[in-house]
Amino acid sequence: MAAVTAAGPGSRPAPEVVVPRERGGWWHAYICPVHGTELDHGDLLGGTFPPGGAPCRHGCRIDTPQVRGAWAALAHQACALRLRHLAASPAAEDRAAAARGLEHYAELYAQLTADGPHEGAPDWMLRGRLFHQALTETIWAVSIGHAAWSLAGAAGPQEGDGPGPGDERAVSPAVGELLGRLARFADAARTHMVARDDERSNYTAWFNAAAAVCRRRPSPGLDGHPALAVHPDGWEWEGSTYYHMFVLRAYLLSLRGCDPRTLPAETAERIAAMAAVLAGIAAPAGDLPELHDGPYQRAGALAELREVCTLVHRLFTGEPLARVLEWTAARAAGPAPDVDGWFAGPPLPWPYAAERRAFPDAGFAVLRAAGVHAVLDAGPHGGGHGHQDKLALYLYGPGGVAWQPDPGQVPYAHKAFRAHYASAAAHPTFSADGADQRPVAARLEAAGARSVRGVCAGAYEGVRATRTLTAAGGYLLDVLTVESDEERTLAAHLRPAVDLDTLCGPDGLVRTVWGDEGGAVLTGCHVASPAAEFTLRPHPGPADDPAAVRQGADWSARGRRAVFVSAYSPGLSPVRSLRLDGTTLTVGLVDGTTDHHHLGE
Repeated sequence: MAAVTAAGPGSRPAPEVVVPRERGGWWHAYICPVHGTELDHGDLLGGTFPPGGAPCRHGCRIDTPQVRGAWAALAHQACALRLRHLAASPAAEDRAAAARGLEHYAELYAQLTADGPHEGAPDWMLRGRLFHQALTETIWAVSIGHAAWSLAGAAGPQEGDGPGPGDERAVSPAVGELLGRLARFADAARTHMVARDDERSNYTAWFNAAAAVCRRRPSPGLDGHPALAVHPDGWEWEGSTYYHMFVLRAYLLSLRGCDPRTLPAETAERIAAMAAVLAGIAAPAGDLPELHDGPYQRAGALAELREVCTLVHRLFTGEPLARVLEWTAARAAGPAPDVDGWFAGPPLPWPYAAERRAFPDAGFAVLRAAGVHAVLDAGPHGGGHGHQDKLALYLYGPGGVAWQPDPGQVPYAHKAFRAHYASAAAHPTFSADGADQRPVAARLEAAGARSVRGVCAGAYEGVRATRTLTAAGGYLLDVLTVESDEERTLAAHLRPAVDLDTLCGPDGLVRTVWGDEGGAVLTGCHVASPAAEFTLRPHPGPADDPAAVRQGADWSARGRRAVFVSAYSPGLSPVRSLRLDGTTLTVGLVDGTTDHHHLGE
């Protein structure tokens, strides 16, 4: 193992960085096989796998070749990020330490990759050389490239395979050769993606980024990727909050050294639209719903999001992600992003006068009603990162409370939990006969300031469902209608991530109270037609800790048509009664007044 030490600002000793000598495996294998939680990282900069095995938060210690390889992958990524940070430091000691670290990596890469791709990777994987996975390798390469760029930054962008001479005392020929090899590897990986007609993949965004950064040759058009991979409404095509941010981060890291005024209009518009997605779905406190595949809560993802928000504020005026940045910065570990002087010109004007709440291409719509932040999922499946959760309803509240969130996804190596968190059973959606939804698309039929409506036909053979959300006086009204061409058990799922108390009254009205001690409370009033069973059902909690079981409910009726109506409000409910009469819903309020809602198509 190679040690790199440095003195930080103010002569404070910087943490020692020890570059592992082993190749990195697949980081998704860094998971407890029993509890499904990501294992504790330990000291990723110390070069030593956790003694006695990697710890799980529930007390397990795991030591397998797969887990060791995953830890090495995480350690290499952490070391590269640390070198990038040291290289951007004004302290000469830090920059010298970064230069030594790059030398160590140049030597290590030449030694470990001389025989070609990583032979320990599974056959399905697009293989790397230092890592199992080519994607992981290019993410690491972007950090390495930026570290070298910072050391030789005075020379500016260069042409050719390597970074150019720059400051020859900072970037040696060996490091230049490393960067050239990484750029050529990224080119080859991108060519592979194009050949298999998968150019819009999030992989390709990072292959493009690695080639651009390692050559210090920004690509203002981002090699055409946004036009392929980003919907006109701004969502990355997979419809996953994490992978949306992941691709946006690759773009922003690729644009170092660009003058924003020289960006093609289409590039600037797509990046602004992607940032507007994050601003639009963010809950009032700034926390983001983690829709579809992606970690529910993860320190590394928070650090990445913090960097994205910071770079967006360098690229555009108006700080459109201020709430998200404030939320993330308060919780992300590590130093602030080292992005001063990232762009070679002033920021562009932010093109949106108000937050966007409806995204028709991805099928997401946000409705804020009486202190409830509701997200309706009514879009395409989203490929390998999509979940079987069409017409799911996600509920968030003030102060970062997540009453009924999208539960996210575990690291992918745990097959059973990965399958569960992609399933309809894990989500607050609808089902027929207890089966999983098929991977199909829903669509938004209407999305306004006070009402949104989604439709799904095809999740089950012969079944059609609609879900309408309405911002009423003091409550959020949710009406889910499921129709079938034959008799089935039709169900609506409630999947709280907080404590759930339930009370059923003699009139068939079910009341629920959602909340943990010290957090904001949500109250629900529920009625169905025909009369439906409201069955409590324990379920794994959000994917950061599947072992933290929560109480949910399956609300089911037997027949060809079922209507499930809920009225939600924070704190004490203003709703006294709910009565369904054909296509009319009458809501009795505690102040003695009534609301009437027409439920027709």
